[in-house]
Amino acid sequence: MRGFPKPAPADGLLLAPGDVARLDRLAVEGGTPGHVLMERAGTAVARTITARYARRPVLVACGPGNNGGDGWVVARLLRAAGWEVEVTSLVPPSSLAGDARAAADGWDASWVPPTELSPVAARLVVDALFGAGLARDVDGAAARLIEQINTGSGPVVAVDIPSGIDGATGSIRGMAVRADVTVTFVRAKPGLVLLPGRIHAGEIVAADIGIEERHLSALGGQMSIDLPCRWRRLLPRRDLLSHKYTMGHALVVGGPAHATGAARMTASTALRIGAGLVTVAVDPDAVAIYAAGQVDLMTVPLPDEEALDRLLADARRNAVAIGPAAGIGERTRDRVRRILAAGKRIVLDADALTSIAPCEQPLGGDAVLTPHQGEFARLFPGLQGARIERAMAAAAQSGAVVILKGADTVVASPDGRATILDLAAPALATAGAGDVLTGAVLGLLAQGMPSFEAAAAAVRLHAEAGAMLSTGLTAADLPSAIGRRLAAHSAAPPFAGPGFGTHGLTGSGFI
Repeated sequence: MRGFPKPAPADGLLLAPGDVARLDRLAVEGGTPGHVLMERAGTAVARTITARYARRPVLVACGPGNNGGDGWVVARLLRAAGWEVEVTSLVPPSSLAGDARAAADGWDASWVPPTELSPVAARLVVDALFGAGLARDVDGAAARLIEQINTGSGPVVAVDIPSGIDGATGSIRGMAVRADVTVTFVRAKPGLVLLPGRIHAGEIVAADIGIEERHLSALGGQMSIDLPCRWRRLLPRRDLLSHKYTMGHALVVGGPAHATGAARMTASTALRIGAGLVTVAVDPDAVAIYAAGQVDLMTVPLPDEEALDRLLADARRNAVAIGPAAGIGERTRDRVRRILAAGKRIVLDADALTSIAPCEQPLGGDAVLTPHQGEFARLFPGLQGARIERAMAAAAQSGAVVILKGADTVVASPDGRATILDLAAPALATAGAGDVLTGAVLGLLAQGMPSFEAAAAAVRLHAEAGAMLSTGLTAADLPSAIGRRLAAHSAAPPFAGPGFGTHGLTGSGFI
């Protein structure tokens, strides 16, 4: 056991609950017994507790499965280290089976059923009731115990995931524990990043329990957290041979004179994020407004669709955004078709999304869709289920990268990959913030970044800019802030970046 547990790799990969049993099976077949994995998991939790908290009374709440087995290990280790520990269990230890039964047999003190439990009060609570694979709503004695845990005033440390949170979707199954720290194993689960699970999880510590990398690789790793290490190496970088044409020429298709702000913010952001040139094509009566508004944007009139075709015929105009203040209806829908037919990389937002709804067939071409929840419902009315499942299904149905916007934005690719933003910036809840995100995606596409990575990078940079500016932010503040965040990431080593909920787990007294 020496050397375990240690922090899991901070690569952002997520482990779906459905893969946990398969991973355990692969580990056992590879020569690591299940009881050893359970011992390592319990040790990871015990080390986290002793590294973070002063010695105090502890309540360990155990459930009927392997998550409960981890709890029995935690209780034994903390008691051996001199902590005052009480254990409550939803089921008698004698009713447990397999590795969980062996772990409970290692506890040589008494335990109490929840009905005989003294008040939680200020005790530290270890939540080992249910794991990430919970498949039903919590009720009865378990719900009452969770309510007791949530009314206590002491810290709560969850084992793998707060009990009651769906590990795949982040939804609450009836009732859920509110944890201060969650110690998850091998990799974080999607439910720890998606809302509202992320709120219940508190700080997330991912602990390595000795699963071999080859077993993890066999699972595919299709879901991840939107961390910079996932896309930083693909960020466009200028060198001494770069010039404006090598950095891409983005085109923003705008609309009428009475609605110019949205397209201007999209275009401005594309410039700030590095596009070499940006042209705004708008109704003739709006040209003067655009031209006077920003001197570094090129503005051209768009009197008819033939004019658009002539613009698209220039191969140097390699990426197009349409939607912000473009107008809803057949004209916008026809322009989307023309842009796709011209083979341009395209970002569709706002009015363009509504104009093409419902999206029942693959769009064709290299497209990124940026719907919020309302637009998504219009685009994909038949898709149901959890947020990440709907985003992935929409990407497969449309053949496009889909950015499902929100506080837990999901970016999904037609090839099955998905990434989840773990950084919420409430200040972004302001008019025009979505237009800025569209411009960030557009600018990265124009510079040749792959669509999925461009979308993920734009989402993260957008959120970081919002978090940096915070209170008092308006959408017009965002483009320059995104440029500063891009500069910071471009200057960092390609694979560097913030780790995800890891720490050294040192000084605990455990080996």
